[in-house]
Amino acid sequence: MQRRDYRLTLDGLGFHVTEWGEPEAWPVLMLHGIRGYAETFVGVADALQPGCRVIAFDQRGRGESDWDPRHNYYTDTYVADVEALVARLDLPRFDLLGHSMGGINAIAYAARHPGKVRRLVIEDAGPGAFEASDGAIRIRKELASTPIAFASWDEAAAFMRALRPTVTEEARQQRLESMLKPLGGGGFTWRYDHAGIAATRLNPAPARQVDLVACVSALQCETLVVRGGRSDYLQPPMARHMRTLNPRITTLEIPDAGHYVHDDQPALFAEAVTAFLKRPEAAADPANP
Repeated sequence: MQRRDYRLTLDGLGFHVTEWGEPEAWPVLMLHGIRGYAETFVGVADALQPGCRVIAFDQRGRGESDWDPRHNYYTDTYVADVEALVARLDLPRFDLLGHSMGGINAIAYAARHPGKVRRLVIEDAGPGAFEASDGAIRIRKELASTPIAFASWDEAAAFMRALRPTVTEEARQQRLESMLKPLGGGGFTWRYDHAGIAATRLNPAPARQVDLVACVSALQCETLVVRGGRSDYLQPPMARHMRTLNPRITTLEIPDAGHYVHDDQPALFAEAVTAFLKRPEAAADPANP
């Protein structure tokens, strides 16, 4: 599988972008979660080959992208970053996938740009999940209690193992390699702007919060919502509510998976995404069965 890594400057910040697949193939843009990174989608990118140009980028404050000195980590800003990236890459139309926070950003972008997104995949995100679910409470607690640094790699691995007990060791190590960087005096710290992201998530400005119900209702593209059967974030009633808000939405539950469906059940997630994105246009039915 071909891979390309490069940097772009968008609105004054530098962004790290990763692409997989043929450059002239159909584009699929993928948006990671609140503490994620572009590399997290390598498995599903591989499953989509041949025939797809998968594009993922470390969203602001994460991975190898720049941190925002103003701590501007809100949905409207993330969507503006996607708009700038799409314009820079000159993507007339594409498929869009987002996990958790990336799913919220994807919904908001697709609602705002109905002519750009052909098909939309939302992994474990939706109205209410961000604000009121057990998973949202868990994420806020994690952000408030996560150590800034670790004395050793093993200490960081033990922390991540306790945080994500269902993830395979291989996926956990990949996550650590993408999320940690060495400290000059020894030990490791996060590669993402933990303090800035936590401050925004724990004490958000009310005026900056997105109306996700209105965004879901406004979607005009075929949309697949995938939730983990054990997820504490997107609850079954929330998923059902999304279908009532918009007949273009189909939901799928993957068993024995938590909030990180693509990590907990990578083969089943990749199979579902591939089947949805690669089905013939003529066979597409925006209404639920």
